[in-house]
Amino acid sequence: MTDSWIVLVLVALGVFLLMEIVAWAAHKYIMHGWGWGWHESHHEPHDDLFEKNDLYAVVFAIFAIGLFAVGTLADLPLVTAVATGITLYGLFYFIVHDGLVHQRWPFRHIPHKGYAKRLVQAHRLHHAVKGREGCVSFGFLYAPPVEDLTDQLRRSGRVRQEQDERRPAN
Repeated sequence: MTDSWIVLVLVALGVFLLMEIVAWAAHKYIMHGWGWGWHESHHEPHDDLFEKNDLYAVVFAIFAIGLFAVGTLADLPLVTAVATGITLYGLFYFIVHDGLVHQRWPFRHIPHKGYAKRLVQAHRLHHAVKGREGCVSFGFLYAPPVEDLTDQLRRSGRVRQEQDERRPAN
């Protein structure tokens, strides 16, 4: 049963989806908590190719590589499927978060509609707060509605004044 390719694909896809919850929790409670020392570099302007925050990707990659090794050496296809789901999430994170949202690639694309635009806007609202406290939108591939995030920031009183001044009136 666990060698069935359908089961293994479903496990990998399930882990991929579960990784958004894991990433949300890690972002909110680790990166904006005791792990702020690495993540702070992501919230500061810089022109370097890499930032200290990229070490989180290295940690997740080492974990996935370890699972691939265990799954392969111990002939445990389910473990390999879990590693595949984690790796796919990392690939999507790299494409969407680093590429589309933060424009860390040599080519630029700014989405003007739909899901991609909402994702970019939500992440910009995440960065609208200076420092680690009071941020919103901790997911990487899911973004709550921008209006909800804006209201949440307003209620917190932590949004930068210039952010309010730049946003067009409805």
